[in-house]
Amino acid sequence: MPTKNIKNLLKALTGGEAVAEALRQINPTVFAVYPITPQTPIIEKFAQMVAEKEVETEFVNVESEHSALSVVVGASAAGGRAMTATSSQGLALMAEILSVASGLRLPIVMNLVTRSISAPINIHNDHQDAMMVRDLGWLQIFCENNQEVYENNFLAVRLAESKDVLLPIMVCQDGFITSHNIEGVKIYPDKIIKNFIKEYKVEHSIFDFKNPITIGPLALPDSYFEIRTQIATALNKSEGEYLKIGRELEKITGHKYDYFEEYHLRGADAVLVAMGSVAGTIKFVVNKMRQQGKKVGLLKVKLFRPFVYQKAKSALKGAKFVGVIDRAPGFGSHPPLFGEINQCLSSNQKAQSYVAGLGGRNIYPEDIEKVFKDLLANKTSEGVKYIS
Repeated sequence: MPTKNIKNLLKALTGGEAVAEALRQINPTVFAVYPITPQTPIIEKFAQMVAEKEVETEFVNVESEHSALSVVVGASAAGGRAMTATSSQGLALMAEILSVASGLRLPIVMNLVTRSISAPINIHNDHQDAMMVRDLGWLQIFCENNQEVYENNFLAVRLAESKDVLLPIMVCQDGFITSHNIEGVKIYPDKIIKNFIKEYKVEHSIFDFKNPITIGPLALPDSYFEIRTQIATALNKSEGEYLKIGRELEKITGHKYDYFEEYHLRGADAVLVAMGSVAGTIKFVVNKMRQQGKKVGLLKVKLFRPFVYQKAKSALKGAKFVGVIDRAPGFGSHPPLFGEINQCLSSNQKAQSYVAGLGGRNIYPEDIEKVFKDLLANKTSEGVKYIS
C-alpha cells in the first residue's frame, strides 16, 4: 500500500524492511551493495522497489563489499546521494575504503546490520564489526528498535550532508534481533520526509568541468596532518548539528534525538549503560525493579561516534554504581563502550565492565536483574565480567 499523502501509516516491518522503506523515501542516486547475512533483507526489499520503479535509484550489483563501497565513493564524489549496507566480514572487506570515504569528506550513509566477526564463523549478532572500525572517521548511530532504524536514516542523511560535517555515517542495528524481527513502524508521509531530506546540492563535484578539482591526491606530511585534523574538527562540529537536525526531525516524529536516552536515571543508585537492542531488555528490568523499590536506571547510547563525554558525565553523576554492557570484547584493553564510560566517572563512583551476547548469545531479563543486584550490593571488581 503506498504511503504517499497518508498520515502516520503503521506498517508491520522487520528492521531490514524499515531501512528499505526509508530508502524508498530518500530515493538515493546510487545504492551499491553485495549481499551478506543478516544485511541481505535490506537489499532484497529495496531491489524489489527499484524493479517496480517506486524509486529512481541506480541499484548497482557488484562482486564484493570492497567494490560496493568503492562504487559509492565514486558516486558521492560525482555529486550523487550515495548509500550502501553491509555486515561483519563485509565491513572488514570494506575497511580499506572506509578511511577513503571519510578522508575525502564524502557524506555516505551505510546501514550496518551488526554481526559477529570470524573466526569461527558466526552469523549472529554482536557489535564486534562496528567496534573494529569505530575510529576511521565515520559517525555511528545505534538503534534499539525498528522505529529508530527507520527514523535514524533520515537524520543520518541530513547530518552527513551538513556543510559543517560532510562525513560518512553508519546507522547500526542488531542483526536478526531487529533486522529480521517484525515490529509496528510508523511511516511518515512521503512529502513531509522529502521536505525534511531536501534536495542534495553538492558544493564540489568531479563532474563540474568548469571548476575542476582533484580527489585523493598524494598528501605529504604538512598537508596530510591538516587534512586529518579537519576530520576531527568536523566530528566535533557534528555534535551540535546532530542536536539541531534532531530537533527539526522531532517536529515530524515527536521523538527526541539526543546523544543518550536517560531512562529512570533520577535518583538511581545503580545505572547500566548499553547500546542497541539490549536496551529494551534493560528497560523491562528497570521497570520491574523500580516497582520493587530498587533505585536502578539505564543510560542508552544513541550516538557512539563522536562520543560526547561531558553529556555522559553529566547524566551519570548521580549514580553510585555504573555497569557497562559491551557486545564486543576488548582484547588487551577495556571493552570499547566501557573504555569511553570509564573516562566519564569520578573517583568515588564504582564501575563494572560486562561483556554479553557475543555470537548472538541471548541476554535474558534474569541476567540483567542479577547485574543490577550485584551493583547495588557493591559486588564490583577491576576485571571484566562475562554474562553467560
